[in-house]
Amino acid sequence: MPFFDLYKLYLSPHKEFVVKLKNILGFVPGNVVLYRMAFRHRSVAKVLKNGSRSSNERLEFLGDAILGSVIAELLFKSYPYKEEGFLTEMRSKIVNRANLNQLARKMGFDQLIVFDQKTVSVQSKHHSMLGDAFEALIGAIYLDKGYNFTKNFLLKRIVKPYIDIHTLEMTETNFKSKLIEWCQRHGKDISFDMVQNGEGESAKLFTVHAIVDSENHGIGRDYNKKNAEKLAAEKACESLAI
Repeated sequence: MPFFDLYKLYLSPHKEFVVKLKNILGFVPGNVVLYRMAFRHRSVAKVLKNGSRSSNERLEFLGDAILGSVIAELLFKSYPYKEEGFLTEMRSKIVNRANLNQLARKMGFDQLIVFDQKTVSVQSKHHSMLGDAFEALIGAIYLDKGYNFTKNFLLKRIVKPYIDIHTLEMTETNFKSKLIEWCQRHGKDISFDMVQNGEGESAKLFTVHAIVDSENHGIGRDYNKKNAEKLAAEKACESLAI
């Protein structure tokens, strides 16, 4: 084992954190600061000199894109004859918030996340915090190790042991129906409004807002209108903790 890895594991101020990470991830992190930030919830973030916050939100944004790319390639190769709509729905089943929360819990992220227990509810932790940290971690690994390493990590340490793609294929995850039923039970108005795209965007791209009681709770974008509505419904379910 390289000297710097030994130092991080046994001598550095971060050694306890690094040991936990190595046990969970199977490797010693390079830039420990990135991984610390990946597990730092916005409730304990500090405002930096440049005005940004030292939370995991930016890493979450990056990790979401990397995760989506890896899963998209996996599905593209696994289902060479399936249409785009099928691939989009399968990707949604794998990377939806509920699934990521479950994965993060199985991997033991509960013991790593730093948050303000006075201001963050237990419900919020179960509905979004773990999944957010999962995506932020992917962003941290990408910045620390590069795309190919991150891709191999996801396929070997996440997809292979935790995700049965063919079982998911047979599982119905209809977020639109789920959202509509929830709104009906709680007496709330629900609509899926198509909005105009921004300047320079393709006219074939559909952008849909999931409006619940006159408030936008989710945005879906796809070249298929039904898929855009499904994505908007999924975001709304996440926002409303359904």
